[in-house]
Amino acid sequence: MDGVRRAVTITIPRIAITPGEPAGIGPELVVKLAQQQYPAQLVAIADPDLLTTTAAQLKLPLTLSELDLSKSACGQQPGELTIIPVSLAKAVIPGQLNQANADHVLTCLQTATHHCIQHELSALVTGPVQKSIINAAGLAFSGHTEYLAKLANVDHVVMLFVAKQLRVALLTTHVALAEVPKLITAKKLQATLTLIQKYLTQYFAIKDPRIVVCGLNPHAGENGYLGREEIDIMIPALAQLRDQGMKVSDPLPADTVFTPQSLQQTDVVLAMYHDQGLPVIKHYGFSEAVNMTLGLPFIRTSVDHGTALDIAGKGIADVSSLQHATQMAIQLVANVHG
Repeated sequence: MDGVRRAVTITIPRIAITPGEPAGIGPELVVKLAQQQYPAQLVAIADPDLLTTTAAQLKLPLTLSELDLSKSACGQQPGELTIIPVSLAKAVIPGQLNQANADHVLTCLQTATHHCIQHELSALVTGPVQKSIINAAGLAFSGHTEYLAKLANVDHVVMLFVAKQLRVALLTTHVALAEVPKLITAKKLQATLTLIQKYLTQYFAIKDPRIVVCGLNPHAGENGYLGREEIDIMIPALAQLRDQGMKVSDPLPADTVFTPQSLQQTDVVLAMYHDQGLPVIKHYGFSEAVNMTLGLPFIRTSVDHGTALDIAGKGIADVSSLQHATQMAIQLVANVHG
């Protein structure tokens, strides 16, 4: 051997699963996910005792096997799960946050990212995290999207939500509303739209995606009477992209962009801020919505809901979003590498 670590050739994909906040519904969702069969090897990056305890509480079978990269990947069988163990600092009480376990959440993400970048795992599916407790523990964290970009040493990523045929991307993510106008620049707008076009082509085989851009202001600024961001920044930047051949609209009023008639002519909508796009996607398909990150050197999908601390440990959490996120990750791996 020359001392260089070589990735194992993967015919069946290995999909990393991080449960997220251990006191939330994430561990329950992972155990429920493991009860089904998938054409991929699901690899949980978690505390094994937490998963086995959760399975016992749910009265569901669960056999854990530690990941062995020297062996070929095998498909997921019901009641079985591969694991990369990451120990918790403190025992978990469902529904009760504990700052001592905040570092565990980030270590799971770091471990998953490392294996994905090394091509030892094919994609990453993330469960919900609790940003407040991570920050309360003194660890800077604004969200999965930004944190994974930093781990992967990527300057620019895009948050994309998918539910059935609807796709909604965000120009800005987890920032205060008052900060949004300052972040809308020609450079950021063009970089975001370029990534959207690239990955809709790569992931979804849409050759020339039709992209509709929401205005920032009501009525897209109404010719400057309700704000000038559209006139001064957005329209010139979008015109340059159209000159390069991109099928992108001028900024349009967000209250009409999401009408059924408009969406029939649209492959993806770019919203300017979090709560401009997210209410629509969650209303359209909450249990089916999948959150994706475009621009990472690996595929990442996620659930589109929070930690649901109020129902943690009660056995009633809906696994649908995690199922859809996992299925999409497997499909995207096939689209990209198949």
